Formats: sequence, structure tokens, C-alpha cells
Amino acid sequence: MTSEQKYQTGIGTSTADSITLLGKDLASEILGKVSFGELAFWLISKRKPTKGELIIFEAVLASLADHGFTPTAIAARLTYSSAPDSLQGALASGLLGGGSRFLGVTEDCAKFLNHHIKSLPQIPTTVEDWDQVARDVIAKTKDSGKFVPGLGHPVHKNGDPRTPVLMSLAKQNSTFGNHLSLFEAIGRMHPEILKKNLPLNGAGVCGAALADLDLPLGAMRGVALLARCAGLLGHLVEEQENPIGIDVYMAVDRNIDYQPPSI
Repeated sequence: MTSEQKYQTGIGTSTADSITLLGKDLASEILGKVSFGELAFWLISKRKPTKGELIIFEAVLASLADHGFTPTAIAARLTYSSAPDSLQGALASGLLGGGSRFLGVTEDCAKFLNHHIKSLPQIPTTVEDWDQVARDVIAKTKDSGKFVPGLGHPVHKNGDPRTPVLMSLAKQNSTFGNHLSLFEAIGRMHPEILKKNLPLNGAGVCGAALADLDLPLGAMRGVALLARCAGLLGHLVEEQENPIGIDVYMAVDRNIDYQPPSI
């Protein structure tokens, strides 16, 4: 006799008269008692965050929520202009734009730092030791023809305003760990190796901070998208009330430099 197939989950389930989430009764133990940020952290890590961890996690969400008319926001607005009957489609189109150039650096930086930390024979205990590790990491990355994720910003050339705040919050809340230590050292040491001064990207700091919270590396981009989802929803509500999507479309359409291929 074939045994009944089982599909395991630790997230949630429901019956005719109850909803259970993470082993807790949703109605009596979560609603009004657990914030959305705390719940999101809990869902991702399967553990409740400490007070300090929650402060950092929510600071990361706030720092990634919106940066103005980025390609993700424009994509969402243009999609809504084309299909105003599909808010979910417009929201999804913006989220699909989260990649290596926008939002992806959070995940890329976390994985980059984690890879190099795991390869260390022992974890540095002094600033000087971290600086030497950073020198080695930067030099190896440069020699391989690659870039250090999270180093440099296309707009904030003289320093990302999020970086010092996130670093300070992590130190104040005892969540400043190995990933932030290495990234901070990269910020100090890269001019010596690269012969130029680049700011530490706030999105990269977010990745280092999330990694220091011991969140799964595979969830890092998801956290960035969770944050951006709120910003995109704000853009779509604004598009409903004060639309610019059609204007963007018309500006491009009326200024085409049409050059057909030679036959």
C-alpha cells in the first residue's frame, strides 16, 4: 500500500475556525502584538528577532523602500498606464526590475563578504587585522578583473548618506559583526589598492547588515524587494492620483531617432 504523500511547511496552516502562523494563533497571539517588520524577520529566519535585530532589519527596509524615479518605479508606472485594471501586474513589473544594477547589490555584497569570511583561517580580532584582510580581498578581486559589490554609487559620489547611519545603528544595537567589519575595512583600504576613493553603497551596507543578522543569503534580494514593494505601491497610488506614465511614454515616442538598418 502506498503511503499518503506529505508536504511539510513550518509557515502556516488553517482550519475551519483558526489560522496558525509560525506555530502561533494568528488572531490571538499575533494580531496587534507583532509588527509587520518583526513578522517578516520571523518568517524568513524562523525565529523572533531581538530588539536590536529588529531595529536594524526595519532600518534596512526603510533604506531600500524608494529612491525616486528609478527604472523599477518607472516600469511600474508605465505598466499601470498601459493596464490600469491590473495593479498587481504593475507592482510585479517593478519588482521584476530588481537585479544586478538596482536592488541586487544587497544580495551580491552579502554573498561576496560571506565567501571571503568563510575562507579565512581565523576571524580577525583587531581593526588592523581586518584592514589586512580587506587589502587581500580588494587586490584579489581587482586581479580577477571584477568589482567589489557595494563599492561606489552612481549618484552619491561623495558618500552615501545611509552608510554612516546604518553602521552606527548596528554598533549601537550590538549587531555589528564580521560582514560589516570587513565591508567597513574595504571602505578604508580600497583607495590604497584601487588608487581612487569610492563610497560604500548603502545597499551594500544593507547586505552586510542582514548577513550579520544571520539571515539566509538566498533571501537577501527578497528582503530588498520586500522593501521596494512598499515604495512601488506608493508610486502606483501616486500614479492613480497624479499620473506621469503617459507623459513619459509620449516624451519617448515623440523624440524617436529612427534609423532603420541598411538593406
